[in-house]
Amino acid sequence: SQEVRALAARARDNKLKPEEFQGGSITISNLGMFGVREFSAIINPPQVAILAVGSGQSQMRLTPEGDLEPFTTLTLTLSADARFVDEVTAATFLRHVQRFLESDPEALFADDA
Repeated sequence: SQEVRALAARARDNKLKPEEFQGGSITISNLGMFGVREFSAIINPPQVAILAVGSGQSQMRLTPEGDLEPFTTLTLTLSADARFVDEVTAATFLRHVQRFLESDPEALFADDA
């Protein structure tokens, strides 16, 4: 939507007002774009979780036919406040993120307009 695009543009330009980024429930911290392979992020209260995104790593694997094929791995680390998010819920969330990224990663770039 237009509002989301405007908000994203202000975020890229470092022009967000505090009320535009406070009060959320989860943060995504991406240091992978700076080449950081993996890290653990610290939760920003009053939020209850933060997802740390590391850089993609290219690897090779052996197919059932005996051929080598390239694939990319990505490290995601979820830090969650156990007073609000139990381990089962956190694991379920990460499983859903994994399935989404493995099945349709291009959907992250889909335009809602």
